[in-house]
Amino acid sequence: MGEDEVPFEQLDFLYAPSRDVVADLAYFTEVLGGRVAFTVEAMGTRVAGIALTEGAPMILLADHVEGERPILVYRVTNLRTTLAAMEARGWEREHTFDIPHGPCCSFRTPGGHRIAIYELTRPGAATHFDGRRDF
Repeated sequence: MGEDEVPFEQLDFLYAPSRDVVADLAYFTEVLGGRVAFTVEAMGTRVAGIALTEGAPMILLADHVEGERPILVYRVTNLRTTLAAMEARGWEREHTFDIPHGPCCSFRTPGGHRIAIYELTRPGAATHFDGRRDF
């Protein structure tokens, strides 16, 4: 990755903390006109995927995400290369884990903004939960 290149391809997900996913889901759909992509309840957590636009980002309301700020989840072409380039510029990694779409790394900016980057290694994950309604 060159010095002038932007490392992020696209903002795919806005992972939003929710104290009440059902109530927030109702507002996003009934008031804002969003389309429910899925609702999943598993392992003591609830997540609702909502589309407010035809394209990205998908809004993910989640009761297991702590704090008040959302996590901006960007897709990158190659996670390992992007992490190395960012580390060369002084960035420090926080958490590395997997999401359904592929490997991911999250971090906070010095100002407290929450960002995650991931590499799309499982493109089928995008439709895996479509239409699922657990609540």
